[in-house]
Amino acid sequence: MSGTLKVGLVGWGAIGRVVGTALAHREVGGAELTAIVDNRPLGDAAPAPQVSFEDAVDRCDLLVEAAGQGVVREWGERVLTAGTDLLVASTGALTDDELAERLLAAGPGRVFFTGGAVGGLDLLQAVRSLGPLDEVSLTTTKLPSTLEQPWMDAELLERMRAATGPVEVMSGTARDVPVKFPKSTNVAASVALAVGDPDAVRVRVVADPGAARTRHVIEASGPHGAYRFEAAHRPDPANPATSQVVPYAVLRSLAALAGRSGQIL
Repeated sequence: MSGTLKVGLVGWGAIGRVVGTALAHREVGGAELTAIVDNRPLGDAAPAPQVSFEDAVDRCDLLVEAAGQGVVREWGERVLTAGTDLLVASTGALTDDELAERLLAAGPGRVFFTGGAVGGLDLLQAVRSLGPLDEVSLTTTKLPSTLEQPWMDAELLERMRAATGPVEVMSGTARDVPVKFPKSTNVAASVALAVGDPDAVRVRVVADPGAARTRHVIEASGPHGAYRFEAAHRPDPANPATSQVVPYAVLRSLAALAGRSGQIL
């Protein structure tokens, strides 16, 4: 890519602050922070102009979504139609088939997804080219407090809060689970994107009061091989629902998009 990639950041939370600060300090060669979008006035905390979403689309070559699934649903198609690229962190939004189809068909802007808190997704995408996988599963284990949701009944909440060991909170597919845990299970949607079928990915969500680290275990098998990937991350102190590594995964994706040499693509 010639020139400097003008990047807009949507969201100034636990992920956005790390990404935005690194961009402002020119830590990603070939990319600069041009605009920030957030629904709160940031004042001097913003290292770049805080602008409306419409202005950010006009000013930037690429927008980084770091503000939740709602942003992808509301703005994703409009960003791409305007010719601006979009890097999505909240992949859970893409379990909506209709939305996913619209985003992947929209343009001339391009949509990209960051792998977030897990690895191996590039390999699963490659294996998928050989044919469907027979079995794909994901088990995510987190602290109970990060998994509490408004839809949970009193019995489940009490079971989670009183737990002395691991408690299964939900099991289902990668289509079902991210809807129920919109801030905690984007990994499930990322695995589904890699294998091309959210209904083919079986997901277990486990609450564990001893989970000092957030753990994701992906297992997949098919006629061409068997694969297992496990990651255990420290939760982000500012937002324990996400792992500390996630903003750095976003920065790695940005470096690749900006054309930094040496990136694994």
